Amino acid sequence: MAEVVSDFGRELLARAVDGADPDEHPLRHVADLPPRRAQTRPWPSWADPDVVRAFVDRGVTEPWAHQAVAADLAHSGRHVVLSTGTASGKSLAYQLPILTTLAADPRARVLYLSPTKALGHDQLRAAQSLTDAVPRLRDVAPSPYDGDSSNDARRLARERSRWIFSNPDMIHLSLLRNHARWAVFLRNLKYVVVDECHYYRGIFGSNVAMVLRRLVRLCERYSTDDGGGPTVIFASATASAPAATASELLGHTVAEVTDDGSPQGGRTVALWEPALRDDITGENGAPVRRSAGSEASRVMADLIAEGARTLTFVRSRRGAELTALGARARLEDVAPDLAHLVASYRAGYLAEDRRTLERALSDGELRGLATTNALELGVDIAGLDAVVLAGFPGTVASFWQQAGRAGRRGQSALIVLIARDDPLDTYLVHHPAALLDKPIERVVIDPTNPYVLGPQLLCAATELPLTEAEVRTWNAEAVADALVDDGLLRRRPAGYFPAPGLDPHPAVDIRGSSGGQIAIVETGTGRMLGSTGAGQAPSSIHPGAVYLHQGESYVVDSLDFEDGIAFVRADDPGYSTSARELTDVAVTGPGERHTAGPVTVGIVPVSVSHTVIGFLRRRMNGEVIDFVDLDMPTQTLETMAVMCTIEPEALGGSGIDDIRVPGSLHAAEHAAIGLLPLVASCDRGDIGGVSTAVGPESGTPTIFVYDGHPGGAGFADRGYRQMSTWWEATASAIESCECPSGCPSCVQSPKCGNGNDPLDKAGAVTVLRLVLDELAKHPT
Repeated sequence: MAEVVSDFGRELLARAVDGADPDEHPLRHVADLPPRRAQTRPWPSWADPDVVRAFVDRGVTEPWAHQAVAADLAHSGRHVVLSTGTASGKSLAYQLPILTTLAADPRARVLYLSPTKALGHDQLRAAQSLTDAVPRLRDVAPSPYDGDSSNDARRLARERSRWIFSNPDMIHLSLLRNHARWAVFLRNLKYVVVDECHYYRGIFGSNVAMVLRRLVRLCERYSTDDGGGPTVIFASATASAPAATASELLGHTVAEVTDDGSPQGGRTVALWEPALRDDITGENGAPVRRSAGSEASRVMADLIAEGARTLTFVRSRRGAELTALGARARLEDVAPDLAHLVASYRAGYLAEDRRTLERALSDGELRGLATTNALELGVDIAGLDAVVLAGFPGTVASFWQQAGRAGRRGQSALIVLIARDDPLDTYLVHHPAALLDKPIERVVIDPTNPYVLGPQLLCAATELPLTEAEVRTWNAEAVADALVDDGLLRRRPAGYFPAPGLDPHPAVDIRGSSGGQIAIVETGTGRMLGSTGAGQAPSSIHPGAVYLHQGESYVVDSLDFEDGIAFVRADDPGYSTSARELTDVAVTGPGERHTAGPVTVGIVPVSVSHTVIGFLRRRMNGEVIDFVDLDMPTQTLETMAVMCTIEPEALGGSGIDDIRVPGSLHAAEHAAIGLLPLVASCDRGDIGGVSTAVGPESGTPTIFVYDGHPGGAGFADRGYRQMSTWWEATASAIESCECPSGCPSCVQSPKCGNGNDPLDKAGAVTVLRLVLDELAKHPT
């Protein structure tokens, strides 16, 4: 606890608590984080005086220490990752060497990459302002090159801009695919900025790692300098082992700067658990908590009424819409003149809608915004007083990124984390040290995943034939040989060449969604409302699903995978929908295994088949109305899974008789899925699970937790490597939940194809403790 902190955050928290029912006591923990003083350094001697003057004119009298150190490394040609907190001014650390180089070399080019359009456009505006302020830089013409750019704008950017703002998707699909058109740009590319690099994890991160390797090899091909190629500057939120992560992304050694010299105001962090309701029950009679979204709506409205500019993060697109609607409804009661100052923001909105909302919040025209993680990264929205998180965002890094949206530039702030009905959320609010004192997770990527590497090798070979040395460096010999056997690559003495007519780029979605995008179109008007990945479509826009867009409710009439389109009609049915899936699994190889007495754990290849069989309709208070059957195609996934088998005799010896085995395994599996993000930088949606009393190999009771991406994304592997930590937290989360026999906060799953039946909460703890005891007795 800090001895000296601002009372501001505590005052706002008191207002939020006052708005709760007097019989409820939602606060589980409150921490006051102390302010931090600034540490500055003089401007580097190499910095261009006109560039320095432009920063000084904007109020930057001296750089903070971490900015100066990172800028020095980049200017000297070292690849560097700057990993400091939100609002720590990471942009200046790369802007200073970039602008100095652009001023000194009229041929120099720069590429900036970000994972989201909002962040990219925010940084573009800053670059335009700086180059306009220095006469020698007015020919730089910083320009966007992304999915929102017109064809004419893209052509002008390629031909005239010296500093392009893009994203890895466009680099893959356009620049690398058509690199001959970009020869001048690639030949003179001096710097590549990879912003918010902690965002690149799992399949997306693995693909981005290969995109960066492909980019660097083409720059070296076009460069007239020996060993030519750009200096890469990574910017990241506070992360574990940032240099190792950046080096994995780039394939080269990267230096790290982690000491944060920026000032920070005192912050109050509150961990909040909604109360169990006594007026309704959920599936199988389980208790239901107030939803995190509705609780966040109320808290957000009360903070806005108190005068606090508030940003509320939710986990889903639908949640953003519902939270904004709920906040407006409460404000109609407590402060009607403010109700119209709340809106929602999420990915999938059209570009002009996103820009309007960003400007409105930045200019103060809005008091509150409910958003998905689309506004988590980098967008400079100053003056926010509070951040409300409707559910843990999946990783500690994302938690601090979202929390850092408030209290920017030394102001004090309030951060409220409202637990969802989820085992991980339950664990964290009852074990605050796991969140507030825990090191940030290590980002998980695996560029050697053959499902990533194969398509990426084909793209690289069509851009420039692959040499034997490159294939060895990328650990791709086996994958390259398989592509040769399939007739997609041809091996020659000079290396690997593509088969004639091969154009693999359009088929490779580097964000990992399979099957492309599904357009969501309004019946009758033909208006396109948004889009979603084909892999997510069966569970999110199936026929009968309720779809929300900018506060308006729609019901899905049809979903056509072949044409890539879903038709929806405006309707407000008064309920929400959630899909249910049936899953089966088969082990397809030995993998890596460890036997500990009657327990065997391993990381193994599996084939998973899953089918959306229907959906639940729930009233807005969480009460289940009914279940609607669906006839959807079965999807098959070849991936990696953590496997745990337990001999029946050991289960019986622990008090779990045969009739309790299915429910005990099932409950443990659900909770383990929920807690895997604690040790692996994944979201619950990145993983899945299956449990069975009669396992697929030897008939032994078995639990699987698998990666939800072809070939695996590295999450299951990370769980296997830290299984004791993972399952200890899982058992603790179940034990922390106050429900008598299982609920969504501990062992129920919203996607369970078996209707969360059977589930044995006490048996799950017994299973987990049995496995943990055996692993402790028989360490690897």
